[in-house]
Amino acid sequence: MDRQLISTRIREDEARRARDVVVPRPASLGGDHSLNPSMMPGADLIPAAVLVPLVDRPEGMTVLLTQRTDHLHDHAGQVSFPGGRVELDDVSHEAAALRETEEEVGLKSDRVELVGRLDYYIVRSGYKVTPVVGFVRPPFEIKPDPFEVADVFEVPLSFLMDTENHRLATHMEKGEERSYYEMPYNGFHIWGATAGMLVNLSTVLNVL
Repeated sequence: MDRQLISTRIREDEARRARDVVVPRPASLGGDHSLNPSMMPGADLIPAAVLVPLVDRPEGMTVLLTQRTDHLHDHAGQVSFPGGRVELDDVSHEAAALRETEEEVGLKSDRVELVGRLDYYIVRSGYKVTPVVGFVRPPFEIKPDPFEVADVFEVPLSFLMDTENHRLATHMEKGEERSYYEMPYNGFHIWGATAGMLVNLSTVLNVL
């Protein structure tokens, strides 16, 4: 899938949502609570933003992801997009996503061409996350923050957009069955909110 098609479909999706046009999507994409109603957080959601970095490699587009360190308070050890909460001095969700990405993995904003936003995703920890899609232009240097980031890796976009790789899984948690998407890849367990946002991206890009 080339840059032009990706850009067009993301911007068309933004336009539809701006007009309140209902787009059929898998139920999980509103947030963790969509498959697990008991996980709906309270009304006071914390605004957050992540960058969905699409790396424009000659051999094909990839998605850059991080694995969080095991000692973090939220989502420890999980695979995630770079990002975090929107601070008061962030002028936009895009600014927050770019700032957090540079802080976490050292990727400079001048290597990123922003494309648009995906639909928000609410996580049970109380964050309302806005995914911001951007093309990353190689070459670039990665300098992970060792406190937050245990690993940085790339996954082919074609793998993540293939619905055959979107598994709906369950596990027991505090006596309740929890459902979530997962996309295992080369020993990395991509699941939960990150997988849900990737399913969202897949739904947008795979529109016929």
